[in-house]
Amino acid sequence: MILRNIAVALALGLASAAHADPLMIESQGSFFIGGHDVKSDALSGLSAYDAAGTVTVDQMYVHYQVPVAPKGLPVTLIHGCCLTGKTWETTPDGRMGWDEFFVRAGFPTYVIDQVGRGRSAIDPTPMNEVKTGKRPPSDTPPVFSAGHEAAWAIFRFGPKYPEVYDGMQFPLQAQEEFWKQMVADWAAALPRPNPTVPALSQLAIKLGGTILISHSQSGIYPFQTAALNRQGIAAIVSIEPGGCPTGDLKPYVGIPTLVLFGDYVDLSPRWAPRLKQCRAYAEEMQKLGGKTELVVLPEIGIKGNSHMLMQDRNSLELAGWLVAWLNKHVEMKRQQ
Repeated sequence: MILRNIAVALALGLASAAHADPLMIESQGSFFIGGHDVKSDALSGLSAYDAAGTVTVDQMYVHYQVPVAPKGLPVTLIHGCCLTGKTWETTPDGRMGWDEFFVRAGFPTYVIDQVGRGRSAIDPTPMNEVKTGKRPPSDTPPVFSAGHEAAWAIFRFGPKYPEVYDGMQFPLQAQEEFWKQMVADWAAALPRPNPTVPALSQLAIKLGGTILISHSQSGIYPFQTAALNRQGIAAIVSIEPGGCPTGDLKPYVGIPTLVLFGDYVDLSPRWAPRLKQCRAYAEEMQKLGGKTELVVLPEIGIKGNSHMLMQDRNSLELAGWLVAWLNKHVEMKRQQ
C-alpha cells in the first residue's frame, strides 16, 4: 500500500506537470540498430523500377529522449503484436503516454519499432518473387492484421465484441483513435529468433545498461535477449507476455524481473493459461534464487485494467507504481 501511495503521488505530480511545466530534455533523436544488406533481383513488381539491387533489412528503429540530469537508467519500451512504438506515446484519448512520463520521471527513454513494423524495414523479395511467378503462391509470407472484433477480446475490453467488462479502464470513447494505431504484423514472416532480439541486445550494450519493458507479443523478447547476452540488461519488465521462459532459467537468475498482468485475465480463455504458465515460471525462479516477481494488479487493489494497461485511464498511476518498483529493485548505475 505504501508503494502504491508513492506511485499515485508521483503519477499525479507528473500528470499535473505535463500541463504546468515545459518538458525539459537534454537531447532527442532517432537511429537504427542491427540490420544487414541483401542482394535481390525481386525488389520491385513494378516495371518502372529496377528489380535488382541491394537493400538493408532487419534493422530496428529507435527514437529517444534524454532528460536534463537523468535520475535513472534508460528504459527501452517494446510494443506488441499489430502495433508500433505509438503504443507508448500519447494515449488514444489525448493523455500523456509512458514515453513522456518516464522522461519526466528522470529516465532516458528509448521507444522502438519492432523489426518489420512501423519505421523498421521489411524485405519485399518473397512477395515479389510470388507475384512474378518465381515462387509458388504457397510461399507468400504470412501477414496478420487483428480486426476490431477479434482485438476487442484479445485486449480484454470485454468477453466479446461489443460487450464491455464492468469497471474496465480502457477509454473506449476514443476507440477510433486506437484502431488507427494498428498495423499489419509481419512477425511470422521474419527469421527466428525475431531480429528484434539481437537488435535489443546491441541496444542494451550501446546504452551501457537499460531496463527492457515489453508488452504482449514482445513480452518474451527481453528474456530471449538475456539468453543471447546478459550484457547491458539491468532489469526486465514483461507486461502481459504471450508466454514466460521455460527450460533453462539460469540466464535470468540475477536480473531483477517483474511480470505484470492486468484485470479480467481469469475470464479470458486466451490469457488465463498464459498467466498460469507465468506463475509457474515465477515460482521456479524463486526456487533458483532469482529476483523475479509476478504481480496481478487486482491482487494489489488496482482493478479494471485491460491488456492495453499503458493506455488505460489509470495509466499514469500504473507508470508511477512501476517507477517506484524500479527504484526499489534496480541498481540505477550504468555499466562502464
